[in-house]
Amino acid sequence: MYQKIAKETFRSAFKTIDKDILRWFPGHMAKGLKQMQQKLRSVDCIIEVHDARIPLSGRNGEFKYAISGIKPHILVLNKVDLIEPRFKKQITEHLKSQYDHILFTNCRSQTCRGVRAVFPLAKDLINNSNRYNRSNEEDYNMMIIGVPNVGKSSLINALRAKHLGKGKASAVGATPGVTRSVLHKIKMSEKPLFYMLDTPGILTPNISDIEMGLKLALCGTIQDHLVGETIIADYLLYWLNNQNHFEYVEYFKMDKPNDDILEVLAHICKLHNKILRIRNQLNEYVIKPNLDAAAQIMLKAFRDGNLGKHMLDEDLL
Repeated sequence: MYQKIAKETFRSAFKTIDKDILRWFPGHMAKGLKQMQQKLRSVDCIIEVHDARIPLSGRNGEFKYAISGIKPHILVLNKVDLIEPRFKKQITEHLKSQYDHILFTNCRSQTCRGVRAVFPLAKDLINNSNRYNRSNEEDYNMMIIGVPNVGKSSLINALRAKHLGKGKASAVGATPGVTRSVLHKIKMSEKPLFYMLDTPGILTPNISDIEMGLKLALCGTIQDHLVGETIIADYLLYWLNNQNHFEYVEYFKMDKPNDDILEVLAHICKLHNKILRIRNQLNEYVIKPNLDAAAQIMLKAFRDGNLGKHMLDEDLL
């Protein structure tokens, strides 16, 4: 029933926004990219981390040019708990021409098989590679790279907790861009002796595709205020309706699907009592719905998996 409503009355395309909104390449990212290149001689293996919800459109194509291709390379698709399991095989098939080694991880799980597989795989790849200037070294050095807020620091902390039994060595935050520069070596394991170089999240300098930029924003890799919470929430609503994912109707206690973001946000305001008291021209207080707060609630619900397990690139597989 919901599919028929969406097909007949809802938007079939998302109204584009100004491309300038999606340009976000702070100075610390440009500096970080240069630091990463300078550190390559002391690295045995590259760990590229990305969000499993955007395995195709969200990846940074600059990495394969900026980071040497002669080093062993492992692609880690994190937050796998937020997509349906059936997509893992499809994603692997799609990316196998680019990556020989792909792991899926959920760093919030202490029993994650993908997290457990990182060091054994890295050790085998390093031992079977030409380590050049590091051929006589007994320790293993890895560099972790990826766009902002995909779980690089979470993976580091999960690996340290498992292999060293120690707490956090790298800051974790919901805001993209927490790691500002390439850090000194972080000890990850004693036997074998593994070290990790943490790096800042690096985005492509110019996001030319609006859809890609909005997916990045929806997954939290671009700071919300740079695009606008309401715009991101509107894209989320459009995408959910367009893909026939209507879990939001039940979650937000709605009667039926809706394609008008202002109506949806007004409903969420009422549901969560999110209001603003604003003085009008007569110096009287007027009550208005706090749409920005409602948009934040909607985005958090998606990012936490409360609106279902969704892979945003399913139309590209």
